[in-house]
Amino acid sequence: MEHISLVVADGIATITLNRPAQLNAFTTIMENELIAAYDQLDADDSVRAIVLTGAGRAFCAGADLSAGAETFGEWQEEDADPEVRRDGGGRVVLRMFESRKPIIAAINGPAVGVGITMTLAADFRLAADDARIGFVFNRRGILPESCSTWFLPKLVPLQTALDWVYSGRVFDADEALRAGLVYRLYPKESLLDEAYTLARTLTEHSAPVSVALSRQMMWRTLGAEHPMIAHRVETRGLNIRGIGPDAREGISAFLEKRPAAFPDSVRDNTPDLFGDDLPIPAFRG
Repeated sequence: MEHISLVVADGIATITLNRPAQLNAFTTIMENELIAAYDQLDADDSVRAIVLTGAGRAFCAGADLSAGAETFGEWQEEDADPEVRRDGGGRVVLRMFESRKPIIAAINGPAVGVGITMTLAADFRLAADDARIGFVFNRRGILPESCSTWFLPKLVPLQTALDWVYSGRVFDADEALRAGLVYRLYPKESLLDEAYTLARTLTEHSAPVSVALSRQMMWRTLGAEHPMIAHRVETRGLNIRGIGPDAREGISAFLEKRPAAFPDSVRDNTPDLFGDDLPIPAFRG
């Protein structure tokens, strides 16, 4: 890894954006390394949760603009790889959306442009109390990216999202907290420890496969047009999981007043509850 680092300890993976001298500015290398890291962590059953943070004094200062006005010049080339023409932040966020592990963004300093939009697919955003945030795209003559026009209005009131995006202004962590963009604020020196504490709280007593499926159920029904869609998915889940080893172990452990040791593997035993090939009862109404 050139532009990120990845460490796994005690069931928690830490992905660190690791270009501190450049304030962790986002690059194509970073894009590809982040996607590879999420692939690796989804396949590792020892990992229960992921913490995403930045090295040094910034979380991420946005896209690397060292090419100046020609930053997006390669998009104009007729023979450019179609993947190159895709929004790189969007590729990262879509991979995060598919993650089977909870993701906590620990925003340890300035987070602007893709530096904030890449966190919108995290389950929780914790921020240093002195962090500064900005959706600065319109001030650069470009547009929002990283699927932020889908995520942001689901996380904060629409008029707040419009204010931040239209103006491109940079605002403080307190405003982000009041709007609901971030979950909690902490002093920078304790932020990472608080992220690890939250990760353990979310996962230490829960079945890993149940957490993975719950994450997909919550995110993927967020824009559903009717609660029947959630009902169908939940019914599928109960039909499959209710007769499985994890359910037997979870119920037995509860009745026997002991910690559960869930046997199912996220890598091997996580069905796609949204697929068309899974059993489902007939529905009316």
